[in-house]
Amino acid sequence: MTTVRALLEIPELRLRLRTGAGRLGCAVSRIYVTELPDPSRYVSAGEVVLTGLLWWREPGDAEPFVAALDRAGVAALAASGADTGGIPPDVVQACTRHRIPLLEVPADLSFAVITERVVLELAAARGREPSAARKRLLAAATEDISLPALMRQGAVELGAPCWVLSATGRVVAGPADPPDDLAGQVEHVVPGRDLTVHDGCALIPVGGSFAVPWLLAVGHPEPGELAGELADLVRLARARTDQVRRMAARPAEPLLHALADGGPVTDAVAAAGLPEDSEIRVLLARAPDDGPDLAAEVLAELLAEARPVVGVVGEDACALIAGPGNWMRVAAEGLARADRLMSWSGFRLGSGGPAGVDGLHGAMQEARHAVELAARRGGRIELVAGEDLAVHQLLAAGAPDELRRSVRERVLGPLLAYDAAQGTDLVHSVRVYLECSSSPTAAARALHVHVNTLRYRITRASELLGVDLNDFVTQVDVYLALQVTV
Repeated sequence: MTTVRALLEIPELRLRLRTGAGRLGCAVSRIYVTELPDPSRYVSAGEVVLTGLLWWREPGDAEPFVAALDRAGVAALAASGADTGGIPPDVVQACTRHRIPLLEVPADLSFAVITERVVLELAAARGREPSAARKRLLAAATEDISLPALMRQGAVELGAPCWVLSATGRVVAGPADPPDDLAGQVEHVVPGRDLTVHDGCALIPVGGSFAVPWLLAVGHPEPGELAGELADLVRLARARTDQVRRMAARPAEPLLHALADGGPVTDAVAAAGLPEDSEIRVLLARAPDDGPDLAAEVLAELLAEARPVVGVVGEDACALIAGPGNWMRVAAEGLARADRLMSWSGFRLGSGGPAGVDGLHGAMQEARHAVELAARRGGRIELVAGEDLAVHQLLAAGAPDELRRSVRERVLGPLLAYDAAQGTDLVHSVRVYLECSSSPTAAARALHVHVNTLRYRITRASELLGVDLNDFVTQVDVYLALQVTV
């Protein structure tokens, strides 16, 4: 059994205990890398959580992070203060309060070296010396952290081509010119199964509680135990890749803040790495029960081929994409393919633009209205492109909830009350009548009633509302009120 004390005694790691001496006997099950402010969805008992403290911005940030580790029952927190000028005092204090061992990682020690050494220690403690093939895979994972290099070495050791697939169907890494049906293999994965074999290809889930799962695909129906080891190394590589992505997103934070607050964006666009002369599309995502960090992770995975700038704006995740491309279609196809393997409860996506730098605020507003409209729909996954919305839909989506309720009640109240009391549906008849350009003949045909019946319903609705439903201005008011959902 490997304990926290055993990790402290590995000389090449040079870990220093900052607090938590009373729990050095805790057993270690594995190592997990994260930079999420709230890692509660992804950590589990016995893990050593490794972090570069990218989530820490100010005093007070440590308590929710460390509390999540405590609830999960992690064995220890290993932190590098290379980017924060040392481990912040409130991180030490939070670990002390929650009695979690805090191991300080030397600033000059890479996470790749730590993960390799801990994995080897865990293997040795389980009573099995890593094979020569596994040692070569570990060397490839640490000497060259790129997934393509790991897949090349994996293919050599397994004697079969290897690819990493996203649950969206995207080929993340592997040999060029993959089989035409490789992306479609994702649809045959059995959720919860350690191995799925389809059409001569083995599909192995990559560990880790990521929002969008990855899979290791091996071009052999019986890949052997080493394939599982390779999948574990892909998990570690993904964690490092995710850490790099979060670090790369930091220069974009001023731009995201400017878009959220309505501030100037010209200088911030260049700092974020977006071309100033390009059309930019804005996508906003919302995961109602899981928060903006998970939504940002999903966005980054769905749109990986676009190399988006991804961050958090308020309660939403935001992606900025320069250049052409139907990225809402790409997102829709990826979500449809990955949905059955997802663990989150719902996802809403809205888009705005494309627009130049001068129109970026407008594109953000359009995306915000689109995601608000998507949020008012009831499906597990809802996508609304701002460019597909009519003006009246944008106006209705942008209104505050209290104003929406007030407008709906003021304009339609008597009609809604009558339908509720009488069991009728005059509201629907009025909607169809207006959508048929106030043509009684067309509306009657759409409702499958006689035209005189339709005329009676419109007359009765006019009486209840106290308005003339043949008046154009009144029709606009009523139709806008009909678009409001609360």
